[in-house]
Amino acid sequence: MTHALIEPSLPEAAFATRAIHAGPGPDEATGAVLTPVHQSTTYRQDGVGRDRGYTYSRCGNPTVAALEERLGQLEGVGPAIVTSTGMAATTTLFLSELCAGDRVVLGDVVYGGTTRVLQQILARFGVRADFVDTSDLAAVRRVLIQPAKLVFVETPANPTLKLTDLAAVAELAHAAGALFVVDNTFLTPALQDCFELGADVVVYSTTKHIEGHNSTVGGALLARDPQLADRLRFVRNTTGCSQAPWEAWLTLRGLKTLNLRLQQHSAHALEVAQWLQAQPEVARVWYPGLKSHPQFALAQRQQKGGGGLLAFELAGGTPAALRFLESLQLVTLAENLGAVESLVTHPATMTHGTVPAEQRHAAGISDGLIRLSVGLEEPRDIIADLEKALAECAGGVLA
Repeated sequence: MTHALIEPSLPEAAFATRAIHAGPGPDEATGAVLTPVHQSTTYRQDGVGRDRGYTYSRCGNPTVAALEERLGQLEGVGPAIVTSTGMAATTTLFLSELCAGDRVVLGDVVYGGTTRVLQQILARFGVRADFVDTSDLAAVRRVLIQPAKLVFVETPANPTLKLTDLAAVAELAHAAGALFVVDNTFLTPALQDCFELGADVVVYSTTKHIEGHNSTVGGALLARDPQLADRLRFVRNTTGCSQAPWEAWLTLRGLKTLNLRLQQHSAHALEVAQWLQAQPEVARVWYPGLKSHPQFALAQRQQKGGGGLLAFELAGGTPAALRFLESLQLVTLAENLGAVESLVTHPATMTHGTVPAEQRHAAGISDGLIRLSVGLEEPRDIIADLEKALAECAGGVLA
């Protein structure tokens, strides 16, 4: 398919510049600076077998193509395959690359939806999923003695912020004949270059930092190999989980400020994490930008920033955590992350609520774990809300 409004790439431009300008230029018909929303399912053809690059919006749409081109240029690969949701992207990957009898090796801490689609859906079709601590290279080496089709990791992992050494695991996966897949939703290409570190496929929930404004849901797949990208696009088109043009337009708008937002998210999260770490009511804080994080050196090596997510446990355990969550006012209790608003989540009952408790606890997701997506509010205001909630929690009082 041709991309009618796509201008030449900007390979030498800085990331922030490409996030604004890569892909679509001003509209040729009107000069509009923003990519138009092509809200159409149908395209007039010039004759039998002669179209202008688009035939039906399930298979291609100019607004969606503009988003795909920009994402691809940010990653340094071909156009992305964007989908209706992040889970649609993950499912498209699995349906494209897995057959009955195939095996997937995953990090022991991944998004609950990824676990659900493998254990509760694809397992019925003969796909096997094995979970391993991918921060332990010896464990990864052992689990790959048996053949695997995919090695799938999140780093930082959701919600414990555990890291995986991408270059090292990529080498192990490739030596075992497996494709190496990275869910880079938490950091985006603004803070982590997964392809440079050896990934074959990168997965995103664009709902999160990429769109960044709690406006829409979406997902994306990017592949190093053009033939693999073609397979992913075929499955996306065939199963009908394409992204709609309005959602693509909102995501294009969010991309323009991605670099700036991730810098601020990281700075704010570090300030909040340092404050939490100093509070006697807080038992432990996980944030890759803290020197106390057990993998701080790895974060410094493979990330350009700590990101906007942190996790912590309270000294009072699960009862205190639940009281704390219900005492917050500025910070919103919600099942999302990566937005300009600060959001807090209780993984055990929300994002990972359907993951078996034994598996959840083994991965370090305790019933008292709190995940905080630090937004772009002034850090002192976020901290004031957390401080008030901690005080009310300690007193057993709900707001």
